[in-house]
Amino acid sequence: MRERLERNEDAVLAPWAMRSSRSAGRAADEDESPVRTAYQRDRDRIIHTNSFRRLRGKTQVFIAPAGDHYANRLSHALEVAQIGRDIARALALNEDLVEAIALAHDLGHAPFGHTGQSALDSLLGGGYRHDQQSLRVVEYLERGGLGLNLTVEVLDGIRTHRKPRSSLAATSVGPSATLEAAVVRLSDAVAYINHDADDAVRAGIIAAGDLPQSAVAQLGRDRSQRINAVVLDIIHTSAGRPMVEMSPPTLEALDRLRDFLFERVYSNPIVRREADRAYRVITELFQYFAERPEALPAEYREDRRGEGIERRVADYIAGMTDFFAINTFQEVFVPKMWPA
Repeated sequence: MRERLERNEDAVLAPWAMRSSRSAGRAADEDESPVRTAYQRDRDRIIHTNSFRRLRGKTQVFIAPAGDHYANRLSHALEVAQIGRDIARALALNEDLVEAIALAHDLGHAPFGHTGQSALDSLLGGGYRHDQQSLRVVEYLERGGLGLNLTVEVLDGIRTHRKPRSSLAATSVGPSATLEAAVVRLSDAVAYINHDADDAVRAGIIAAGDLPQSAVAQLGRDRSQRINAVVLDIIHTSAGRPMVEMSPPTLEALDRLRDFLFERVYSNPIVRREADRAYRVITELFQYFAERPEALPAEYREDRRGEGIERRVADYIAGMTDFFAINTFQEVFVPKMWPA
C-alpha cells in the first residue's frame, strides 16, 4: 500500500513538490511502514504525543479563558493543517508533509502564549524560542528522551515556520527546504491573525467595526471571508510556479491587519495586565524549581545531556498548560487553609 501511495504522489504532484519516497530520511534508520508513507507516519506520531494533547490547554492571546470558543494551541494547529492542506491540494504539493509540519509547529509553546515564551526567554541562558523548543520536543523530549525520529523535511518545516515582526513575507531563519514548509508558514499567519481578531471581539477588547477598513475591503468583513480570500489569492498567485506567496495587495492587507492586532489587542492594557501576572507565575515557578531540583517530576531530575538544571526546568515549565501552571503556582506559593 505504501508503494502504491508513493506512485500516486509521483503521478499527481507538481515537479517541485516533495515526494515521500525522496525524503532525506531520519536521524536513525528504521524500516518503512507497509501501509503509510514517511510523512503520514510522522503525522501519526505527532498526533499521539502527550505534547500534542496538551496544546488544548495552552492559549493563544487570552490567558486561561472561561469561554469555550476562544482559540487554543490545539484548535490553531488544526486550523493551520486544514488551511495548509487546501492550499497544498490546489498547488499539487504534498498534503501529508504539510499536515505533519502544521500539527507539530507549536508543540514547543509555553503556557500563557507569547508571555510565557518571553518569561522563559529572559530566564534561560541562551534564550528561549518556541520553534527551537518544538524541535527539542520532537527530537528529544518525547518518548522518555528518545524523540520521535521524524523526517528531515518535517523538522525543517518546524524550524522555519516562525515569521519576523516586519512582514509575513519575510522569514526568521532563512528559506525552507520545501514548498510545503512555506505553505505552513503562510497558513499559520492566516489562521492566527483571523482567530485572534475574532477572540478580541469576543473578549470586548475591540469591536468588529474597529478593524482597519482598507484590510476589510481587500479581504472581507468576517473570518470566513478573509481566510477564503487569502487562500484563493495564494493559490492564484502561486499556481504553476515553484513558489508559494501572496499577491502584493493581499500581503499588504494582511500585514496591516496584523499591525492592528499588535497595536490594539496584544498591547491593550487589559491584556497586558493579565500578561504581567502570567509573567510572574512563570518567573516564580522557574526560580522555585531551579533552587529545588528534587521537586521536579522524576523524568526531569536526571541530567542525561549535561545541560544543567535551568534547561530541565524550562523543559518542564514549557510543557505545562495554562491551568496546570496556575495550579502549580497555587500549590507552591499560596497558603492552604487548615480544615475546620
